[in-house]
Amino acid sequence: MITRVTHFSVYVLDQNSAYDFYINKLGFKVVTDVPLVPVGNGFRWLTVAPPQQPELEINLTPITEGMWYTKETADTLRDLVKKGTFGCGVLTCDDIYATYEELKAKGVHFMKPPKKEFYGTEALFKDDSGNWFSLAQLHK
Repeated sequence: MITRVTHFSVYVLDQNSAYDFYINKLGFKVVTDVPLVPVGNGFRWLTVAPPQQPELEINLTPITEGMWYTKETADTLRDLVKKGTFGCGVLTCDDIYATYEELKAKGVHFMKPPKKEFYGTEALFKDDSGNWFSLAQLHK
């Protein structure tokens, strides 16, 4: 029986830019940052995690042709990410209004400001690649 999730991938257009976004804007911590061998090309196994949940690693996965994708598939996937096709998850916080203002001041692009919903208060934002996330303060 599966007991928990330890890693999941978020496709990014540029790992260095994604590093800056997830670390300096969202406040995540680097868990692993090592060269991706044998693929190489400067890409790396780069995982980050929210500071209070280090056991859940988000792999910032570059979209590259080669080991996993053909050029055509990589180009298509990059276009889909840029268009904001993928919603990657729900990130929670204790004070959504303060977190919203803090992230906005750091340059995070919000598609929806905080709004009360049946499950709590939610705002929607995109990362620097185009992936969108729900930022929520859930009812307790």
